[in-house]
Amino acid sequence: MGKVTYAPGIEYVQGALAKPKKKDGHKCGDYLIGTHRTAATTNPNCTRIYLRKADSYERSTPVTTNEVRQRNRFSAVAAAVAARAKDLSKISADQMAFAAQKDQPDGVKTMKAFLWKLEKEAYDTEHNG
Repeated sequence: MGKVTYAPGIEYVQGALAKPKKKDGHKCGDYLIGTHRTAATTNPNCTRIYLRKADSYERSTPVTTNEVRQRNRFSAVAAAVAARAKDLSKISADQMAFAAQKDQPDGVKTMKAFLWKLEKEAYDTEHNG
């Protein structure tokens, strides 16, 4: 394992340091990706660099119908959550329902997760039965 040391003044780099160039229908070069671990640890080496081939992020199989359904579900639920969070007629009722369930053993701990749960259930009952 290599150890990463950056120039003075640069603590860490997180993200793509280099990407392949697309030219004339093909890619030249590879990805160089820097990561920084933010989780608590006793190891002082929290920086990594990865080299990935240019085609490593390309899909090798076609999109399945199940994936299309999941993408459509996610898009619809995300839009419903965004709309519900701004709907003044539902905010107070949602806040009371959230407060009533959040301390339960299986309760959702954040308001956004609670709205996602409600909208996923509504979507599933509407589309699956």
